[in-house]
Amino acid sequence: MRITGYKSHGVAAAAALVNAVTSADGDDSPDALRRLLRENEFFWQEFEDADAADFRRWGRVLRPFFDADRLEEATAMLNRLMLEIPMHPHLADHEPHGLHMHYAPPSSRLVERFRATTLMNLAELIVEHGLGRTGACAAGGCDRVYADTSRAGRRRFCSEACANRTNVAAFRARRRE
Repeated sequence: MRITGYKSHGVAAAAALVNAVTSADGDDSPDALRRLLRENEFFWQEFEDADAADFRRWGRVLRPFFDADRLEEATAMLNRLMLEIPMHPHLADHEPHGLHMHYAPPSSRLVERFRATTLMNLAELIVEHGLGRTGACAAGGCDRVYADTSRAGRRRFCSEACANRTNVAAFRARRRE
C-alpha cells in the first residue's frame, strides 16, 4: 500500500477537517471548507454551502480516531464506520491522478465521496503504519491533530509553529538549568 501521493490527500484532508471543526482556532465556515477541499484536490467546485453541516458532522465523527491511544480502539471505530458509510469501490482514470481507486458510488454527492475516501485512506494508513502516524499535537495547549504521510514518519506536531515553539521552550529550559 502507498499512502503518499493521491492517498495522502485523503489523510491530510481528514486531519484538516477535524482541525477546522473541533479546534478552538478552527474555521469551519463554508469558504474555509471549500478551501480545504481545493487544497486537498477534491472536487471543491461541487461544494455547496448547504453541505457544510454534513462536513462539520464528519469532522466531529473523525476526531476520536486521532485521539485514540490504542490500535484496537482506532480499528474498531474505523470498522464501525466502514459498515455505516456506503462504499462501492471502483477504478477511476482522470487527471491529475491517472488510474486510481474511488470508494463511493459514482453518483454520490461530494460529502459522501469525501467520507468514503478519508475513511479508506485512514484505514490504509493504520494498516501500513499503525497509530504512530496520527494523533493530537504534542505541543502544550494545542488541541489540533496531525497525520504524517512522510517517509520518515516522525511527526508529532500539527505544524512547524507548534514544533518550533516547543523546541525553543525546551532549549530555554535546559539553558536555565
